Amino acid sequence: MKIAVGSDHRGFKVKQQVKAILNQLGHECIDVGATDSNPVDYPDTAYAAAMAVASKKAEKAILACATGLGMSITANKVKGIRAALCHDELNAQISRDHNDANVLCISGDQISETLLRKIVEVWLKTEFSGGRHQRRVKKIAAIEEGKDPREIRNG
Repeated sequence: MKIAVGSDHRGFKVKQQVKAILNQLGHECIDVGATDSNPVDYPDTAYAAAMAVASKKAEKAILACATGLGMSITANKVKGIRAALCHDELNAQISRDHNDANVLCISGDQISETLLRKIVEVWLKTEFSGGRHQRRVKKIAAIEEGKDPREIRNG
């Protein structure tokens, strides 16, 4: 699978760890920056990774900044992106199973390397369950189109 990876300077170390994990798991990485730990603005790399997913150049993306919040907020501004900030394995699993998240956002400052690996592995192996959750994802897409999600009634 092609996965875009990006960070700001505070998430750079975690991004490098994510790339190593993805390579070990046999995935192809598209690195959209940062290239080192010198200060950069997180919206630049979040946008690049989200656009890679939205344009289908990558199937998913993983982003890191100090807290993961800035990356999540920014990536979710791109149409078709469902970015989830995950701090543990359960959040990672539910973000895929219930929300069909296509971008994983993680903290560069708050997660150990062991937990990082678990989050990434769970997030990648969990499939979207569809069913009742499909209707909810359609409502998210309706909001992106400027529509009232309450008008979406059935799957």
